[in-house]
Amino acid sequence: QVQLVESGGGSVQAGGSLRLSCAASGWTFARTFSNYAMAWFRQAPGKEREFVAGISRSGSGTGYADSVEGRFTISRDNAKNSVYLQMNSLKPEDTAVYYCAARRTSDYGTYYSDGMDYWGKGTLVTVSS
Repeated sequence: QVQLVESGGGSVQAGGSLRLSCAASGWTFARTFSNYAMAWFRQAPGKEREFVAGISRSGSGTGYADSVEGRFTISRDNAKNSVYLQMNSLKPEDTAVYYCAARRTSDYGTYYSDGMDYWGKGTLVTVSS
Protein backbone atom coordinates (compact mmCIF):
# COMPACT_ATOMS: atom_id res chain seq x y z
CA GLN A 1 0.00 0.00 0.00
CA VAL A 2 2.88 2.36 0.60
CA GLN A 3 3.74 4.12 -2.62
CA LEU A 4 6.26 6.74 -3.58
CA VAL A 5 5.75 8.06 -7.09
CA GLU A 6 8.38 10.23 -8.71
CA SER A 7 7.73 12.64 -11.55
CA GLY A 8 9.42 15.51 -13.34
CA GLY A 9 12.23 13.67 -15.06
CA GLY A 10 13.12 14.30 -18.67
CA SER A 11 15.79 15.45 -21.06
CA VAL A 12 17.59 18.76 -20.68
CA GLN A 13 20.72 20.38 -21.99
CA ALA A 14 23.71 21.01 -19.78
CA GLY A 15 23.21 24.11 -17.69
CA GLY A 16 19.46 23.63 -17.57
CA SER A 17 17.13 22.91 -14.69
CA LEU A 18 14.57 20.31 -13.68
CA ARG A 19 12.34 19.90 -10.66
CA LEU A 20 11.58 16.40 -9.47
CA SER A 21 8.57 15.62 -7.32
CA CYS A 22 7.76 12.61 -5.18
CA ALA A 23 4.22 12.01 -3.97
CA ALA A 24 3.52 9.61 -1.11
CA SER A 25 0.32 7.63 -1.00
CA GLY A 26 -1.17 4.67 0.80
CA TRP A 27 -3.48 5.15 3.75
CA THR A 28 -1.14 4.58 6.66
CA PHE A 29 1.82 6.22 5.00
CA ALA A 30 -0.12 9.22 3.81
CA ARG A 31 -1.45 9.88 7.28
CA THR A 32 2.02 9.78 8.77
CA PHE A 33 4.16 11.25 6.03
CA SER A 34 5.58 13.71 8.54
CA ASN A 35 7.02 10.77 10.52
CA TYR A 36 9.44 10.02 7.70
CA ALA A 37 12.73 11.55 6.73
CA MET A 38 12.97 11.66 2.94
CA ALA A 39 15.81 11.44 0.49
CA TRP A 40 16.72 11.33 -3.17
CA PHE A 41 19.14 8.81 -4.62
CA ARG A 42 20.28 8.22 -8.18
CA GLN A 43 21.75 5.43 -10.26
CA ALA A 44 23.67 6.10 -13.44
CA PRO A 45 24.13 3.40 -16.10
CA GLY A 46 26.72 0.89 -14.97
CA LYS A 47 27.10 2.47 -11.54
CA GLU A 48 25.81 1.80 -8.07
CA ARG A 49 22.98 3.77 -6.59
CA GLU A 50 24.18 6.81 -4.65
CA PHE A 51 22.79 9.30 -2.18
CA VAL A 52 21.94 12.72 -3.62
CA ALA A 53 20.08 14.69 -0.95
CA GLY A 54 18.18 14.14 2.29
CA ILE A 55 15.71 16.09 4.41
CA SER A 56 14.52 15.60 7.96
CA ARG A 57 10.93 15.07 9.10
CA SER A 58 10.46 18.73 9.85
CA GLY A 59 12.45 20.00 6.90
CA SER A 60 14.89 21.75 9.20
CA GLY A 61 17.76 19.41 8.42
CA THR A 62 19.10 18.88 4.92
CA GLY A 63 22.21 17.32 3.44
CA TYR A 64 23.73 16.83 0.03
CA ALA A 65 26.29 14.79 -1.80
CA ASP A 66 29.40 16.81 -2.59
CA SER A 67 28.74 16.39 -6.30
CA VAL A 68 25.44 18.30 -6.12
CA GLU A 69 26.06 20.72 -3.24
CA GLY A 70 25.15 24.25 -4.31
CA ARG A 71 23.27 23.11 -7.41
CA PHE A 72 20.44 20.94 -6.01
CA THR A 73 17.89 21.83 -3.34
CA ILE A 74 15.67 19.37 -1.51
CA SER A 75 12.41 20.48 0.08
CA ARG A 76 9.19 18.96 1.37
CA ASP A 77 5.56 19.89 1.88
CA ASN A 78 4.08 17.71 4.62
CA ALA A 79 0.59 19.04 3.91
CA LYS A 80 0.87 17.63 0.38
CA ASN A 81 2.75 14.45 1.36
CA SER A 82 5.42 15.43 -1.12
CA VAL A 83 9.14 15.96 -1.42
CA TYR A 84 10.94 17.84 -4.18
CA LEU A 85 14.37 18.12 -5.74
CA GLN A 86 15.21 21.32 -7.58
CA MET A 87 18.15 20.67 -9.87
CA ASN A 88 19.99 23.62 -11.40
CA SER A 89 23.14 23.91 -13.51
CA LEU A 90 22.73 20.33 -14.61
CA LYS A 91 25.72 18.46 -15.99
CA PRO A 92 25.92 15.38 -18.22
CA GLU A 93 27.21 13.42 -15.22
CA ASP A 94 23.89 14.05 -13.48
CA THR A 95 22.26 11.68 -15.99
CA ALA A 96 20.66 8.88 -13.98
CA VAL A 97 17.46 7.36 -12.72
CA TYR A 98 16.44 9.33 -9.64
CA TYR A 99 14.69 7.58 -6.76
CA CYS A 100 12.71 8.94 -3.87
CA ALA A 101 13.04 7.10 -0.54
CA ALA A 102 11.59 7.31 2.96
CA ARG A 103 12.83 6.33 6.40
CA ARG A 104 10.65 6.34 9.49
CA THR A 105 12.26 8.17 12.39
CA SER A 106 11.44 9.78 15.70
CA ASP A 107 14.11 12.44 15.15
CA TYR A 108 12.70 15.71 13.81
CA GLY A 109 15.96 17.24 12.69
CA THR A 110 18.07 14.48 11.14
CA TYR A 111 18.28 13.50 7.52
CA TYR A 112 19.49 10.06 6.42
CA SER A 113 21.55 8.75 3.55
CA ASP A 114 20.95 5.06 4.23
CA GLY A 115 18.61 2.62 5.97
CA MET A 116 15.60 3.67 3.90
CA ASP A 117 12.32 1.82 4.44
CA TYR A 118 10.50 2.58 1.20
CA TRP A 119 11.53 3.35 -2.36
CA GLY A 120 9.88 4.71 -5.47
CA LYS A 121 10.38 3.24 -8.91
CA GLY A 122 12.40 6.14 -10.23
CA THR A 123 12.30 8.82 -12.89
CA LEU A 124 14.90 9.21 -15.62
CA VAL A 125 16.92 12.41 -15.98
CA THR A 126 19.05 12.80 -19.09
CA VAL A 127 21.44 15.74 -19.45
CA SER A 128 23.02 16.28 -22.85
CA SER A 129 26.16 18.28 -23.53
